[in-house]
Amino acid sequence: MTEHITHAVNTDDELLTIEEAAALVRAPVATLRYWRHLGTGPHSFRVGRAVRYWRRDVLAWLNEQTIHSGPPRLETHSLTPRD
Repeated sequence: MTEHITHAVNTDDELLTIEEAAALVRAPVATLRYWRHLGTGPHSFRVGRAVRYWRRDVLAWLNEQTIHSGPPRLETHSLTPRD
């Protein structure tokens, strides 16, 4: 049996081309294509032969990158000369 994943279409959401998604992420289109090949990056799908992204998925992916990128930040303290 084939399993289908369905996403509810939000009428307030906007469908983006790969060029528009790349502009939103501020990355080259080639990078989004590479991420798609690796299975990373924002969720994308095909409509016919065209790759599309939901704006909310791109923004959610960006938020995840912000939360999970790099080690936790250490508190910074101002440097003071020792007595």
